Amino acid sequence: MTRKLCIVLLLLLICVIPAGVSAAAGNIKLLDSSTEADFPNLLTFNIRGESTAPITRIRLRYEVDKKIYAPTFAEAWPEFQTAKNVKASWSWDMRKGILPPGAVVTYWWVIEDNTGNRLLTPKKSITFDDTRYKWQKVSDQNINIYWYQGSRSFAGDLLKAAVDAKERLERDTGATLDKPVYIYIYANYSDLRGSIIAPDEWTGGVAYRGFTIISIGISPNNLDWGKKALAHELGHLLTQQVTVSPYGEIRPYWLDEGLAMHAEGEQSEADKKELQNVIEDGRIATLLSLTSPFPASPEDAFFAYAQSQSVIEYLINTCGKEKINQLLKLLDDGYSVDDALTRVYGFNLSGLDDAWLEYMTAAAGGS
Repeated sequence: MTRKLCIVLLLLLICVIPAGVSAAAGNIKLLDSSTEADFPNLLTFNIRGESTAPITRIRLRYEVDKKIYAPTFAEAWPEFQTAKNVKASWSWDMRKGILPPGAVVTYWWVIEDNTGNRLLTPKKSITFDDTRYKWQKVSDQNINIYWYQGSRSFAGDLLKAAVDAKERLERDTGATLDKPVYIYIYANYSDLRGSIIAPDEWTGGVAYRGFTIISIGISPNNLDWGKKALAHELGHLLTQQVTVSPYGEIRPYWLDEGLAMHAEGEQSEADKKELQNVIEDGRIATLLSLTSPFPASPEDAFFAYAQSQSVIEYLINTCGKEKINQLLKLLDDGYSVDDALTRVYGFNLSGLDDAWLEYMTAAAGGS
């Protein structure tokens, strides 16, 4: 039994979700339950109820449709005045918990009066949609593209780029999408950043962790860049699906970014030549240094991405997709990078540095 399965079983014993239907509501009645979305800022939950005795407690319970390793829910306690007929509201401030467009939230209420009666309402779901735009949709192979500016041909080209990226990673790594993916194409960076609470200045696309949702800014006149950027973000999303571990973030940056770069397509000859020059000059980074976030310098960042892609292509071309798929599964099971590499390839991270450099030297015709 893997360590991941053990921890999941333990958490399942600790955390039990209620059935969603009241067993003993007594004289409590649900008069109304509704939601109001103010994307991307707030999601407000409203309730009205009555009882033959004063209602003393109201709790909102909710869960988000995202990848987790044990059933769980959050709970909020809205303020209200004790009475036989009450109404209450609670607003989820997205500065304290960001939801992407299209995220699905399931919720239910628990109402109690001072005689011990208790009502557990049926579960309802709300999709946190960005209703500021009139979205259109195209789909293929479990990938759904939503867009609002540009022709259907524009959306179709982006969909093909996403499908090609998915098929490339499936072919070369054995990693597959286990759930449908939803991609929101904003018409420009400004619109994209308007959909995110406190975005970073450089944000051009986001693959939301735990969700199967991507948001990205692509204008119709920047299609060539957009196809590569979308393939890159889909690469991140697919890698996240197969390596998100209950033990925390174990996936190193060189692996994550290398696979995302590979999703865009094979490395260009120009990038290979630039990388060879850095190797010959003795300025190449170690993979250990690329385990954490990449350098801020544009030049150093370029070489970090190029090196990461080259290392991934070395593993694929020399060892095959079966082994890189095993590596991803071991990371998903909670193994460290060194342990996973050693089990699959017979060398640790430092050994991968040496093997890759030897491979690159041979490819350049060196000794």
